[in-house]
Amino acid sequence: MKKILFTVLSVIFVLSMTLINVHAENQNLMMATTTSTDNTGLLDYLIPHFEKQTGIHLKWTATGTGKALKLGQKCDVDVLLVHAPPAEKKYIANGYGKERREIMYNDFVIIGPENDPANIKGKSISDALKLIKTKQALFASRGDDSGTNKKEKLLWKNAGIQLPDKEKWYVQTGQGMLATINVCQEKDGYTMTDRGTYIKYQSVQKGNAPLKIVVEGDSVLLNQYSVLTLDPENCANAKYDLAVKFSNWMASKNAQNLIKDFRLLGQKLFIPNAKQ
Repeated sequence: MKKILFTVLSVIFVLSMTLINVHAENQNLMMATTTSTDNTGLLDYLIPHFEKQTGIHLKWTATGTGKALKLGQKCDVDVLLVHAPPAEKKYIANGYGKERREIMYNDFVIIGPENDPANIKGKSISDALKLIKTKQALFASRGDDSGTNKKEKLLWKNAGIQLPDKEKWYVQTGQGMLATINVCQEKDGYTMTDRGTYIKYQSVQKGNAPLKIVVEGDSVLLNQYSVLTLDPENCANAKYDLAVKFSNWMASKNAQNLIKDFRLLGQKLFIPNAKQ
């Protein structure tokens, strides 16, 4: 009788542990995001708060927005945090994404050597790009279909310039933003970056960065970040319910305040703007 009771209790224990493990596995969320949210340290700062408050364990892969969208399209992740609004809206219209929620923003800037060889400081973005082309000043592009690269291509187009991807002075790194900035610094050239990553670069350089902001302020340089959930009809196995919880948490007053308070060198890297 004791052996039977022991066996029954052992089976119950194994089943209980299995259910616990299954529940824990179901509480894991995988996100694809842009390199800027990772490089700046924002996610390392935010996610422990999210996990503590929700019990959901979140992992992420940082890549360009174009690749992040493809990961979602192939159902390799559960949720996206990206920054290319036109591509995001098209993504939802095509049935890959379910909801898009604006969370925060910063802006894009052009950075370059302090001596500004192309003389673009203070110019409009279109005039600056025209001068860079005319003077054939080195320009480092990410060339990786990231949100930053998508915006850069649009800016060349807006300036009436065909993308100079075959010009010797136009260098495509195929790398993330910090890596591209480092290439730009080595080659004494210009590049476009989001302000948050530039501030991170400044902090790595102990506040004395060789590359300075030379063009900023145009309204077209707004850089909006949003959370996208995946459409369950396209990705039936994606953890849609957990993705919605993440989206809601990022838009919550608590998370928005955390984003607002995130600073390096006393500077804000992102401005929260989720609608409550």
